[in-house]
Amino acid sequence: MDVITHFCKIYTDICQISPVDLEGVYADDILFIDPITTHRGIEEVKNYFANLLTQAESCKFDIADIFTCSKQISSRHSNVTHVVNWTMTLVLKDNAKKITLDGSTQLSVRNNFIIYHKDYYDLGEMVYEHVPILGFIIKKIKGKLAK
Repeated sequence: MDVITHFCKIYTDICQISPVDLEGVYADDILFIDPITTHRGIEEVKNYFANLLTQAESCKFDIADIFTCSKQISSRHSNVTHVVNWTMTLVLKDNAKKITLDGSTQLSVRNNFIIYHKDYYDLGEMVYEHVPILGFIIKKIKGKLAK
């Protein structure tokens, strides 16, 4: 199985991911970036997922598109070989509210391992809009900007 197919398979439900799954997809020197933080190396990525799994009731990705870059896109850290568009559905254990979020991921593959993973999504939509008072304020601001 190629690494992109394996990536898509394990991200179907990341609450089912094991450290072995991560080691089968990500290189030892993976650079994993999301809007919250940056993780360097497979051990940091495994710790990140272990923490996520303690908080998530479920976290599923519906992968809509996978684009292979015919001309590699150069980023600051690596050459992007694939772009993945997805919709994430997240339910946290301490809050049964379902959060649905669209995003994209840039990936760089070398020797059938992902060496670079960068997620793009609206952090406000994922986190801030679900904080009671802050969420109300952000939604009001968005509404005014949309007019």
